[in-house]
Amino acid sequence: MDALVAAWLHGGKRGRIADVLFGDYEFQGLLPVTWFKRADQLPLNYGVQSYNALFPLGFGGVLIVPGSSNPDKHEFAADWANMVDTSQRAALESRLGIPIIYATEVHRKSSLIGAWDRDLVQRIGAATALEARASGINCTIAPVVAVTRDPRCGTCYESFSEDTELVRSMTSIVSGLQGVSPEGHPKGYTYVAGRRNIIACAKHFVGDGGTELGIMEGDTKSSFTDLERIHMRPFLDCLAQGVSTIMVSYNSWNGVRMHGHHFLLTNILKEKLGFKGFVISGWEGIDTICESYRADYRYCIAASINAGIDMVMEPFRYQEFLDTLISLVESGYISMARIDDAVQRMLRVKFIAGLFGHPFTDRSLLDTVGCKVHRELAHEAVRKSLVLLKNGRDSNKPLLPLDKNARRILVAGRHADDLGYQCSGWTITKYGTSGRITIGTTILEGIKEAVREKTELIYEKSPSPTTFEGQDFSFAIVVVGEPAYAEGRGYNTKLDIPFDGIDIINLVCDRIPTLVILISGRPFVLEPKLLEKMDALVAVWLPGSEGGGIADVLFGDYEFQGLLPVTWFKRVDQLPLNYGDQFYDPLFPLGFGLRMNMDNSSL
Repeated sequence: MDALVAAWLHGGKRGRIADVLFGDYEFQGLLPVTWFKRADQLPLNYGVQSYNALFPLGFGGVLIVPGSSNPDKHEFAADWANMVDTSQRAALESRLGIPIIYATEVHRKSSLIGAWDRDLVQRIGAATALEARASGINCTIAPVVAVTRDPRCGTCYESFSEDTELVRSMTSIVSGLQGVSPEGHPKGYTYVAGRRNIIACAKHFVGDGGTELGIMEGDTKSSFTDLERIHMRPFLDCLAQGVSTIMVSYNSWNGVRMHGHHFLLTNILKEKLGFKGFVISGWEGIDTICESYRADYRYCIAASINAGIDMVMEPFRYQEFLDTLISLVESGYISMARIDDAVQRMLRVKFIAGLFGHPFTDRSLLDTVGCKVHRELAHEAVRKSLVLLKNGRDSNKPLLPLDKNARRILVAGRHADDLGYQCSGWTITKYGTSGRITIGTTILEGIKEAVREKTELIYEKSPSPTTFEGQDFSFAIVVVGEPAYAEGRGYNTKLDIPFDGIDIINLVCDRIPTLVILISGRPFVLEPKLLEKMDALVAVWLPGSEGGGIADVLFGDYEFQGLLPVTWFKRVDQLPLNYGDQFYDPLFPLGFGLRMNMDNSSL
């Protein structure tokens, strides 16, 4: 068997079982009886001296990926809290009574990456911690502090920048999530301020942003000096802030898989850098150690634990993992000292995070979830991250700010009215999807709120020449971008504007003054002829739920503040192209960004 579920006597509601099997609901059940191995063991009950069960009383699993570990895709924070507290209660009633760490993934960087604002990032971390705690979650597998050097990579939008120093400044999110550590707090020692904060996890250690061709599980080929200089420095800043956990990367460094890299995980991270928290694997990450995926699972387990991994994410074949781990310890391939070290690290984090004293959800925080203050903060993040790349075919005749009193405005493109595309992956589900997936405001809705009542707004998802017949548009706003994606599904070697985006831009720009808005987690190829046709161009990244923050800036209520956190290349054959390269010839350089009401030059 690859999986086994006890459904008991479920009555006639068979669809409820399918709901759980296909990820709409979490497995919440725990065994109410001991599951024996053989009939000659009976009676076999928890607490007897020779308790040797196939599955013990209270056995049950917990998964943590969005879309597989939620009470329902559109339930409330209280339902999450109920689910987590149920699991926590079962843990406390077990033999050892040790509380669990319940973690979720947070990947929303792309609404921040243009902002270059460490204070904003820290405030967002604090808001995230409050809402997570209100939902029962006491740990986030974030932040990503990778220095991503190639936009072809499907994890590009998880990174703050291609520039190490900019990524270092944005590690302030750790202090937002965990709380600001007191002056003199020893470097490498973990810190969580209290019940309004959560355990943070810096990832991925190390070099995942530098793989050849931007391949997610590829090889980062570099000297140790360059690995330290480019990719390791942000982790030092996380350690200085008391980060509690660090996740290992899927990539290799000079041909050796990180999940089995004793030198980097133990000699460098734990010994030289003095990290006292615990090291966690990626999702099924130890399986990557073998060249053929999971070819020798026993070796994968031994190599990863001995390399320095303390906690293993094994979501499905966990019983095989446990049995094999015990066998490896009993046979001496993994020492008890290594197991004791891992356990000590995990218990230390749980004690510091206050889980032994306060294991359950603080229900007084429930009102913070989606509150006005937090939505205004998200609104601010969107405004500050927008990057103005072009404003007027003639710099003396800028198109922006747009006129709120315009008589008639055309809004075009499928991305103009799609919350799912604004949010992309790691939103409700891992890979994301299109449509109204959550509460929020689309770009189109934000425009409707910004313009005057007398302005006529016409929306065409896919305009045609007939769209313009008999119309006298003041200007057009064309919104194009990427589909929702995450990780390997986002790997892209062409980086062209997807869907019918190029056709729509050509059609509209040939007829009326046009602002083009790009929704993406990375730069696209912008051919010179296409760019020349645009009257204005704005990169809004992946703005999330608060599309109204875009209209606030476009119509002049706020100035553009965003700067490019990555190099905007001219052609794919230039990649990787990073600031400081010998032959640096970008379309727009790192740090580029225009303003509307000043001299229309780069900041």
